[in-house]
Amino acid sequence: MLDFDTIAAISTPLGEGAIAIVRLSGTEAVSIANRLYDGRDLDVVDSHTMHYGRVIDPNTEEMIEEVMVSVMRAPKTFTREDVVEINCHGGLASVNRLLELTLELGARLAEPGEFTKRAFLNGRIDLSQAEAVMDLIRAKTDKAMNVAVKQLDGKLSKLIERLRQDLIETVAQVEVNIDYPEYDDVEDMTKELMLSRTKSVYQEIERLLEMAKQGKILREGISTAIIGRPNVGKSSLMNALVQENKAIVTEIPGTTRDVIEEYVNVRGVPLRLVDTAGIRDTEDIVEKIGVERSRQVLKEADLILLVLNHNERLTDQDRQLFDLVSDLGLIVLINKTDLDQQLDYDEVYQLSQGHPVITTSLIEEAGIDHLEEAIANTFFDGQIEADDLSYVSNVRHIQLLKQALGSLEDATSAIHDDMPMDLIQIDVTRTWELLGEIIGDTVEDSLIDQLFSQFCLGK
Repeated sequence: MLDFDTIAAISTPLGEGAIAIVRLSGTEAVSIANRLYDGRDLDVVDSHTMHYGRVIDPNTEEMIEEVMVSVMRAPKTFTREDVVEINCHGGLASVNRLLELTLELGARLAEPGEFTKRAFLNGRIDLSQAEAVMDLIRAKTDKAMNVAVKQLDGKLSKLIERLRQDLIETVAQVEVNIDYPEYDDVEDMTKELMLSRTKSVYQEIERLLEMAKQGKILREGISTAIIGRPNVGKSSLMNALVQENKAIVTEIPGTTRDVIEEYVNVRGVPLRLVDTAGIRDTEDIVEKIGVERSRQVLKEADLILLVLNHNERLTDQDRQLFDLVSDLGLIVLINKTDLDQQLDYDEVYQLSQGHPVITTSLIEEAGIDHLEEAIANTFFDGQIEADDLSYVSNVRHIQLLKQALGSLEDATSAIHDDMPMDLIQIDVTRTWELLGEIIGDTVEDSLIDQLFSQFCLGK
């Protein structure tokens, strides 16, 4: 275990609440807490026990708080250092005063993510597991949480380690063949054998990347834009999916003047739902700004929900919207089916070019289930394999896997070109290094610092 100074931070969200926690980690964690604590001697209590007492300001001997103090001794802690957690009432003044006292007594304010960084540096978790901690905190659905939990549990790490082991054994066998050709008991690494071993690793990485799109969606959500002419029911659709009145709904066209965003859980998939201002030509300056923002949202969206009116004929503006989104992920909603039909459905199907067309009556809350089913079918063929142990959702991991796949392709090309074995070995070794960056075995210190700086303070 590395020898670090003692750090402290507030580990609960700031604001009013029942409980707030100040966490300390390091060799002086227990002694610093003991100097504040009026209760049992923390130096002699058993590890992983909690104790009631009071916090006393050592300068004024004034009582600051009633607290519960947890003492956890190394190495069986998150950071593999001595850890103390002081539980106090969840108010801004009391928890900040408590933190200030720990700093006055010698602790240092922790940097963002420094507790998790220490867990990584002390060998408690690898880098992919450390990143899973933040994924778990940010998970917006149960399925996204399950993916993060499995990664935190080391499922991805074990798979990567197995692939790296296969590669390093292959490289080592090449080295033995080159350096010690007189060893008759070592199997010759022929190019056919090299091709067979690298192919199995290649196929496993390829499978991971095939699942990566779904994993990334579960982690980050689907950026979904609701578009359509004014007063077709876009804001009503937003409210129906969110199940509360987030957007103003009136019969007056142009009510939505700006982009409204909200996350919604659709069958375990997080949608970053964006209700846009109706896209149309307008002389209203404020509405015109909203329309321009709506056009920008279209460029960034993964999914477009185009809303039409069952009670109106298609207009040139509707047809222009179809042209704008023809190459994007699209689901067409025909709303207001409770009214008399004026819409030409044949023309809608023709303009939709095979994209799903759903009929809804949002005022009667009809059709939402069909929409959710269409979204699931569009991105997951109707099912989400959330129990798959090897989901890859992290953008950094995906990029490294793509690079590793490229290195194996270079190795395969070198084999087919009948290149010398020691040159082929270079690409195989590079693949081993790239996979090592995923779990932190071959990663640079600057990247580690950058990754942990994205964590919240106190984690």
